[in-house]
Amino acid sequence: MATRLIDIEVQVTQPPLPPRPGGAEIACAYDGAGTDYRDYADGDVAAAFDFSGRYCFADREVWARIDAVLIDLRAQGRHAIRILDLGCGPGTWLLRTAARARDLGFTAIEGRGIDISPAMIALARQAAAGLRDPRIGLSFDVGDIVETLEEEGHHACDIALCLYGVLNHVAPATLPAVTRALAECTDGALIATVRSTGSLPSIFIAGVEKARRFRQDHEHDRLEIDLVDGRHVEFGLHLFRASELRALFAPHCAVRELAGIDLFHSRFRPVRDWNPAADDAALEAGLARLEHFCASDPVFIDRAAHILLLAGPLDP
Repeated sequence: MATRLIDIEVQVTQPPLPPRPGGAEIACAYDGAGTDYRDYADGDVAAAFDFSGRYCFADREVWARIDAVLIDLRAQGRHAIRILDLGCGPGTWLLRTAARARDLGFTAIEGRGIDISPAMIALARQAAAGLRDPRIGLSFDVGDIVETLEEEGHHACDIALCLYGVLNHVAPATLPAVTRALAECTDGALIATVRSTGSLPSIFIAGVEKARRFRQDHEHDRLEIDLVDGRHVEFGLHLFRASELRALFAPHCAVRELAGIDLFHSRFRPVRDWNPAADDAALEAGLARLEHFCASDPVFIDRAAHILLLAGPLDP
């Protein structure tokens, strides 16, 4: 797929917006990361469907679910769609989803992205400025997940996205209320991913090589990081087991899929600075077979880089 979303270089050229109360340390961490976080997490945002970045396998797996939902809605004869992206970061996933909806023939596409980081919202707004299409209306706002879900209410969208580290940053005591509200906000599909308890280390705001030292305190659900540039960053972080994620959502929505994504790629993919150069096509194909075979295996699922949940409304 050759669709390109953005034909301008995305840079922060306006002062960050003031954050709303709550989540100040998380907002500060991502504000400080800025475009470095965008480039680390999303790779080449101009080539939105390239999926050749650092997390290409996981991104392709997430995208396969989103694309299938879009195709199914369009096959039902739908022309209008509303997408909510909670913890949207620099807007990459919402922009990608809106562009694909347009290409499938949706003619009224509304999307709202929310993030606690003013710098991420500034990046998202500027990225959206490069997508000029009367069929697409996107808004990006600074806010935390609790406030947003209170504003949105029930049945507010057709697709709700809450991807990668967003739920990991929610305080555990708040998770039951947040997951209930998240499940209730959509009439269609909810797609969420979380970092798992058995995953390889991550510092979230950048590649782990940017850290001189880091430590996850599981007793207090906090990640402390000393970066190689001398900065110290810390914020709330809770790692999930698949059983915990299911238990949080199952009372409020129909869990259609619970799967590990990136069980093997990050562990067995060659390191370019260490392993000899080689044609990796056979390895990629073999790893993909392993991923899909083991994705829902209870022995492996909590060892995935992320756990993916795909859910829909409960049957009446």
